[in-house]
Amino acid sequence: MIGVISKPSQTVVVEEFFQLFKTPWEFYKEGRSYDVVVATTGDVPKVTSRLLVAYGTRNADFDAQAGIVGSVRLRCATLNYRGCGLPIYSEVLTFEQTGVAEACLTTGSRMVGIKIDSGDSVLLRIGYDLFGEIQFLLSVGQPVENAHIPTLEIHIAMLREWMIDAGIDFLEIPPVPAGHPFTVCLTHDIDFVGIRRHKFDHTMWGFLFRSTIGSAREFLRRRISLMRLCEAWKAAASLPLVYLGWAKDFWLCFDWYLQLERGLTPTYFFIPFKSRCGDHVAADHPRRRATAYDIGDVPDLISQLRGEGCEVGVHGIDSWHTVKGGREELSRVKSVTGESELGIRMHWLLHDENTYQVLEEAGYCYDSTAGYNETPGYRCGTTQVFRPLPARKLLELPMHIQDGALFLPSRLGLSECEAWKQCDTVITNAQRLGGVLTILWHDRSPAPERFWGEFYVKLVTYLKSLNVWFAGAGQVVAWFRSRRAVRFESVPSKDGVARIRLCAGGSYVTPPMRVVLYSTCPTEHNGAGTGRRTFVYAWDGSADIEFGLLADSGTPEPAVCPSQCSRE
Repeated sequence: MIGVISKPSQTVVVEEFFQLFKTPWEFYKEGRSYDVVVATTGDVPKVTSRLLVAYGTRNADFDAQAGIVGSVRLRCATLNYRGCGLPIYSEVLTFEQTGVAEACLTTGSRMVGIKIDSGDSVLLRIGYDLFGEIQFLLSVGQPVENAHIPTLEIHIAMLREWMIDAGIDFLEIPPVPAGHPFTVCLTHDIDFVGIRRHKFDHTMWGFLFRSTIGSAREFLRRRISLMRLCEAWKAAASLPLVYLGWAKDFWLCFDWYLQLERGLTPTYFFIPFKSRCGDHVAADHPRRRATAYDIGDVPDLISQLRGEGCEVGVHGIDSWHTVKGGREELSRVKSVTGESELGIRMHWLLHDENTYQVLEEAGYCYDSTAGYNETPGYRCGTTQVFRPLPARKLLELPMHIQDGALFLPSRLGLSECEAWKQCDTVITNAQRLGGVLTILWHDRSPAPERFWGEFYVKLVTYLKSLNVWFAGAGQVVAWFRSRRAVRFESVPSKDGVARIRLCAGGSYVTPPMRVVLYSTCPTEHNGAGTGRRTFVYAWDGSADIEFGLLADSGTPEPAVCPSQCSRE
């Protein structure tokens, strides 16, 4: 059990942190015994825990007692943890080298984290405020230059690894469904429904320029093949026939997506009202951003998508800044889909510091706007669904990879080889950290003049080979809600063995959750020597389970192990 000593203002942040690092914890209580104490205040009582992790940027009372000497303070430093870069967005306190301290976290030649091992206990003194950093990540988010770093997940990994290194036995429910390495959510923002709706407007003229002169320029730069150049010119030449209805609208790609993604439960975000450019849009020519369709124009398409098992959400225009607008847009999409609960992704990823509260009051189930237009990455530093700090029930499904960020000349403008390297890095992180990988591919991206379809096929095919769990946005959020609902309860024990009961309220979770038990146990049957072992279980949540270290065999097993829990 972890005991947490934090500043009074950090209560909500602490609670959310331990929804992401799902392990038994509670706010510190005098007289209780804890394996681990995590503190972010300078006033730390005398504790007897096996591991004390004391964060903070001010010299604390116990620093002098432990022989710790503070040094210079830095702002917005990048730390080195076991070869991994960790950006810190507020103040950092460095420490002087002393004979009793071992560096565990550095920036340049300076120590930001020190370890003092007295044999019976370990003190880790860390020179920043953990929960202050978490608050920044979940409210403001990372600047684009650090988009590639899953910063929040690194904070979790550090605490987990320190607990393991100290020989602490503990349980965790990681953000990973049992039987899968991570989750993938395929999403599509529907900005256009065919080019036939665009006649002599900026969209049509832009397409003609890009498919003719623009494609020729890209061919000369060897960025597209001769075949794609010919296809682009062919599409431009066929545009009059498309308008007359004599040729297929090459921007209608829904059948292509349905074939590729059959059984993968993609999510489509539709515009609620056409011809609305939106208020407070800080961009060039905002009026040109109004769409030529809305969800009311395509009821048959909505029925087709839902019949194929796809999810539908709101592609909001004004929901990000006004409760009234949010309710109107939500009601509009509900009236077509018939769904009682819907999520949203804002058009152009618009948001401000009040957006989460506005969306929650408007009645949305989840948001999936937290991402970058400029690059792949982790705006809030996490691979997990989380609760934004101003919200009470609304959850955020972060977005990690967007086609436009990869390929548009005004964004990264990558070649397919370069784009694959970017995607592969994000996928590798997902394999290591778990959570969900959310991908945005716009509806017309497989069509001329973009031709981003082949890359998307390669990406989806590769993800299939990894045995990931593909799920719709609503399904993913529901799974994380179930994980968040799990409670850890200490169970009084008569045999001297500490036990923890996991309670999910009897709700059936599919796919099951993964439960991991990190344990120090004998390495030989005669008990000579000890070692670290990890035990992994699949639990569907329909019945409570208890875990403890069985004294007779030294083998951790669920003390109450119904058929709903099994070794993974």
